[in-house]
Amino acid sequence: MKLTDRLLKIASLVSKGKKIADIGTDHGYIPVYLLNKGTIPFAILADVNKGPLENARKEVKYNNLIDKTDLRLGSGIGVLKKDEVDEIIIAGMGGILISELLEANKEVAHSVDKLILQPMQAQEELRKYLLGNGYEIVNEVLVKEDFRIYEIIETKYTGKNTILEDEIYFEVSKKLIENNDPLLKEFIDKKIYKYNSIIKKLEGKNGEAVEAKRNDTKAIIEKLNKLI
Repeated sequence: MKLTDRLLKIASLVSKGKKIADIGTDHGYIPVYLLNKGTIPFAILADVNKGPLENARKEVKYNNLIDKTDLRLGSGIGVLKKDEVDEIIIAGMGGILISELLEANKEVAHSVDKLILQPMQAQEELRKYLLGNGYEIVNEVLVKEDFRIYEIIETKYTGKNTILEDEIYFEVSKKLIENNDPLLKEFIDKKIYKYNSIIKKLEGKNGEAVEAKRNDTKAIIEKLNKLI
């Protein structure tokens, strides 16, 4: 079984010897891969839909991993109890949904050693939630698959909120800048392109709201350029 670049990068962030839960497991590729490698001893595979969970069950059976896994049908980390696993993966969902899943079962979310989160959109909203609700962003990495760059967040609950000096760091994580991630420049360039497209769409339009949007967008572009 060969993982995609995105899934491979997520798998690489799991700590050796830790019990994990893969929430929204789909085919169960990440936990099966990690179990086959001997990186982890046990995994809970969970999905809210029966179809994907059955796909994961087939994958588990094919790889003779029944005794090292537990498959659960249910929503988010609501399927978990405190101290069942050490690390949790939540990948391939929207950032707002991920924050809602963490909020729905704080006891579990607060107790694990690490959460590995890979939001598909609303990444800045997820960072706002984490930093404003007692989580520390331990690390962030980027991975490119086809033409898209994905953001992966490693975080843990500390009980301390973090106040950023500028909201631009909700858009581009400080960790990516500190680590000088190899994809950082391309990542920021894509954001600048997106915001330039917004300004282009506003051409020929007038009004107070339009002008405010134009000025706000220009300010973001200026800040992004300074990060490069």
